[in-house]
Amino acid sequence: MNKAVEFDSLLKKIEKIICDSQTKNEKLKSICKFLKNNVDHYDWVGFYFVNDTGKKELFLGPFEGEPTEHVKIKFGDGICGQAAETKEIFVVQDVTKETNYLSCSPKVKSEMVVPIFKGGEIVGELDIDSHKIEPFTQKDENFLKNVCDLVSKLM
Repeated sequence: MNKAVEFDSLLKKIEKIICDSQTKNEKLKSICKFLKNNVDHYDWVGFYFVNDTGKKELFLGPFEGEPTEHVKIKFGDGICGQAAETKEIFVVQDVTKETNYLSCSPKVKSEMVVPIFKGGEIVGELDIDSHKIEPFTQKDENFLKNVCDLVSKLM
């Protein structure tokens, strides 16, 4: 199956998760599990949320994959912190070439972080780690941006 067609199909299933009767956290956990189980190069999938106390930091929300010690990340630190600070998508195809990288596991070879916006402000982000080098394409970026647009409706 063509990757774009596959992502369109997956997006429709995520729309169903968003509309079901679970709590917000249950929906987010379901989305993480669904993405990890249905995209072969998504080995860790999780949400980070902006701390609403005025601190410029992220805190870990629902995720699927190995546990991480990075439950709080300051804006600017690592890939997640850089994405939060710049409000831009970050794609790192080889984490060994990134100087500002917070390692979660030696298995992680690449990472993509997509901000989630509500009312023009960043409220969180979707973090994807892969155990493969250079797995992410523009189709992944477009797909995950659409996922984040759907997730923003839960915020």
